[in-house]
Parts: sequence; C-alpha cells; structure tokens
Amino acid sequence: MNDAIFTQNTMPVINIGADLFADALEAQGVAVTRVAWRPPAGDQQALMKLLADPAVDEANQQAVARMLAAQPVIIDIRPAREIIPAFERRTLLHAGPPIAWERMCGPMRGAIIGACLYEGWASSEEEASALAASGAIEFEPCHHYNAVGPMAGIISPSMPVFVVEDRTCGNRTYATMNEGLGKVLRYGAYAPDVIERLRWIQDVLGPALGRAVRDLNGIDARAIMAQALQMGDECHNRNKAATSLFVRQIAPALVETSDSRTETAAILRFIAGNDHFHLNPSMAAAKAITLAAANIPHSSVVVTMARNGVDFGIRVSGLGDRWFVGPAQYIQGLYFAGFGQDDANPDIGDSAITETCGVGAFAMAGAPAIVQFIGGVPADALRYTREMYEITVTRNPQFGLPPLDFQGTPTGIDIRQVCRLNMPPVINTGIAHRLPGVGQIGAGIVHPPMECFEEAVLALARER
Repeated sequence: MNDAIFTQNTMPVINIGADLFADALEAQGVAVTRVAWRPPAGDQQALMKLLADPAVDEANQQAVARMLAAQPVIIDIRPAREIIPAFERRTLLHAGPPIAWERMCGPMRGAIIGACLYEGWASSEEEASALAASGAIEFEPCHHYNAVGPMAGIISPSMPVFVVEDRTCGNRTYATMNEGLGKVLRYGAYAPDVIERLRWIQDVLGPALGRAVRDLNGIDARAIMAQALQMGDECHNRNKAATSLFVRQIAPALVETSDSRTETAAILRFIAGNDHFHLNPSMAAAKAITLAAANIPHSSVVVTMARNGVDFGIRVSGLGDRWFVGPAQYIQGLYFAGFGQDDANPDIGDSAITETCGVGAFAMAGAPAIVQFIGGVPADALRYTREMYEITVTRNPQFGLPPLDFQGTPTGIDIRQVCRLNMPPVINTGIAHRLPGVGQIGAGIVHPPMECFEEAVLALARER
C-alpha cells in the first residue's frame, strides 16, 4: 500500500501513550491525536481503596476550604531568636526534610558556614566546618517551626524574619529576608560581602521595615499575591509586581517612622534593586495557607513540599508531621554564562511551598515572561498550569489568571491523583552550584520523585 492510498482510506488515529507509533503514522500523512497516558504509580490496591473512599473526598474538601479561607498578613519583622523557640539552644534551621551534616550538599554546607561566621560562632571557614561537624549545632527543618527558607533555607538566631499571621486560623509563620540573586547565603555563598550584607539586613533593613509594618497594623500578603498574579508574576521565580506593590504600601510608613533620610533611601534602593524581595513573604504566606489545611484526618492533600539538596520530602494533611522522602532531582533549565549541568546541585529549598499552595509553577499561565528566566516558551507556561488542574482538588478564585479567563489557580495537590495519573507536580526554581561558596548558576523546571507520593498513598491507605 503506497502512502497516498494509505492516507486516503485511513480514519484519524488516537495514539495513547508512547509516541513511536504516532510518529510513524504522521510521517505518512495520517492525522493523529496524541493522548498522554502512563500507568498509575505505586500500589494499585491502596490507590483504588483511597479513590473509592468518600471520607477522603470529604476530608479533602475540608482541607481546601481552610486553604481558601486563610488570610495571611505580614504583622511584624523580628529577630528569629525572639519568636522561634528553636533558638533557645544553638540551632540552625534549614530547608527541606531532616538531614545531618554528613549528608548535606555543598550549597547547604556553604550556607551553614556563612551562618556560623555571621553569628560569630566561628572566625574562619575551617573553624565553621569543624564546628558544624562536631555536633555542637543542632540542625532542624524550618518546617518543624512553621518557617520556610528559600534554597539552603538557613535561619540563624540573629536573622530578621517576616512574621505572617493567618487572621482566620491564628497560625503564625516565618521567613527570612531576601538578599537578592547571585552570590548570596541561601545559594551557599559566604564571602565577606555576603556576611556584610546580612549584618546590614540585621541592623538596618529588618528594624526599619518592622517599624513600618507595625505602624501600618500589617500588610495583607494574600492581597499582594492576588494582584501580582494579574500583573505577570507567579509568586515564586517572578516577583516584580509583588515587590513593587509591597513598596507602594510600606514606603510612606517607612518614611514616617525613620529618623534618617539616608537610611530610608538605602532601604528603598535595596528593595528596588531586588525583584525577588517579595518571594520570602510570599513563601511565609503560602506556608500559612497550607498550614491551615494540616492535620485533617483522612485527607490526601499535600501540605508541604520541600528539598534539602539531597532529599525531596512531602507531608500530607491526613498523615500529620510524617515526611515521605525520595531523591532530589536535577533541574532542567537555563544556566548563567560559564556554567552547565555538571556544575549544578540537585533541587533544593522550601520555596516549593508556593506550588503547594497553588502559585509558582501552578500559576505560570499568568506569567509567560517567566520562561525567559527558566527556559521554554510561553505555551509551556500555559500547559504547566492546565496540567496541574488534573492533580488538584479545587481552584482558588482569589488567585485568578487572566490568560485562562480568570480561572483560579490549581489548589490542593491530591496524592491520589498524582499517583493515578503518574503525574508529579511541576516546580520552577533556581539552580545552585554543587560546591559551597559559589552561589546561583541558573533557573529551571523540576518535578518531585514519585516515591514520595507512592509511599504516602500506601501509608494513608493503611490507616483507613
């Protein structure tokens, strides 16, 4: 049969799964509709049990209702030691699930070295490394204290942190202040200029912004995020609009509560030169939103996704504080000049809390310009958001996306649907150099390991 006869007498074909057959048919001029399909992941009996359980559906509706009702407001900025009980002893908080010094990746070790130098616990890199390895410092996840930190996520006692309060539930969450991009502590850099900047944040920026926030009786972080999503941000790797909206609100109070015009000008210049400044309060707000959904019996909604550069971990509403862990993945994206994938560390940071609450990569349909930073084309941004509707429980009407006729962002990751479709959530993120002291080298897209979700499904099914 020649190609012409084959084309004329063939009905359109639907190809499910692997593309090899579809490619061969299209090469002969046959119309093919491609349907992406993969077999469900994990234990099939456990999955079917949960999918058929109305108690799980009811619990999930309760979880997302609490997420949608959360009202995260920035109420203060204080030194971490004043408000986070971990610092009653010599402790550093870090991103991701629990990990010991011996297993930590280069950028997290670099950030810990920098924190020891910043706190005055050590006077050299060698001394800081020896201190960290000695067992004299306790390392705990930020999430264990309702805190979040981007990349290495290190929070030390003297660092000023945003205090965000959910005015519906009363929960409080915390995040450090954003240093900017490039060679910064959160990417594992600890050069003298990095430490000097941290001390300026401690002595000048934190206290000044704290006075202004208190003078305003708080700043509605959720409202800023909602408006920023309609201005081209996705509130994870693009924060230009959110940062600008934050400045518009705080600038008058900053002027009115400061005794130094020079200080105020320096603060405004710093924020104006740091388009990622609002990432950190957005993360604390996202943590407050997801925390509202935590600890609901039978719920299969994910309330934490976090990475420490070695492990990727999730926590699920109906499974309490248990971590389900798999290997952190390498990021596919764009690299700064002179760097490539061989230089990269696997995925790291607590900033996936943004995707967990329904923004970040889940909101990329409203932020097509993000592809200039992470790679791809605008159509990819639309596709990522549309795919995430398939694995979530609801849509957040407060986070409407103009390119999708103001549909709300996909909200409430359901471990059942992740495994049923064998489709892990999408995350956009920065790329850290694998060695300590270097810093950021790019940004891109990554997916969690399916093991986390498979194990969580099995654990939830055992409790039913």
